[in-house]
Amino acid sequence: MSKILVLDIETTGFLDQGGSIVEIGIVELCLETGYTEIIFDSLLKEDILSAKHREKPMGWIFRNSDLTPEEVRDAPPATEVLAKVQQILDQYPLGCTAYNKQFDFGFLSDRGLRIKDLPCPMLLATDICRLPNNYGYNNYKWPTVEEAWEHFFPTIKYDELHRGADDAKHEALIVYELYKLGLFKLN
Repeated sequence: MSKILVLDIETTGFLDQGGSIVEIGIVELCLETGYTEIIFDSLLKEDILSAKHREKPMGWIFRNSDLTPEEVRDAPPATEVLAKVQQILDQYPLGCTAYNKQFDFGFLSDRGLRIKDLPCPMLLATDICRLPNNYGYNNYKWPTVEEAWEHFFPTIKYDELHRGADDAKHEALIVYELYKLGLFKLN
């Protein structure tokens, strides 16, 4: 058993703002080979979704990706999608991670999902990327997915789409690089 999951969600805002999950992508990563496969990619519509989720301070996803409010309005109900996600999570005993997992797993835990979580690649990449902190602190800033990608794959251009499955696939490749360095470890 060397397969883990890398998950990415897209939302209309932050959890403490009342943000709504609108998309979930899940990629299987084989830690022996680095092979990745998208195993889940779905939009979803939560009952809390309303017109306020399209406007500032919400609605970031609609301004920064090709996702439209109409697509989310016509998406399958969240209860159905989240049940499928839980079934997938339960099939991977080694666990799951997400880039900035506190954000993604915070939403999913709030929605009742149980996750065997693995280390956060964003936090692990911080001391590797060594990006200056612009807030005057002595520590390094947390790298964005694009910044970590540029560090590990400097010759391969990547513009983050802010779409669940595509983001998760690129994040899985970053996880694999961290694993090869001995930094990403299974619990």
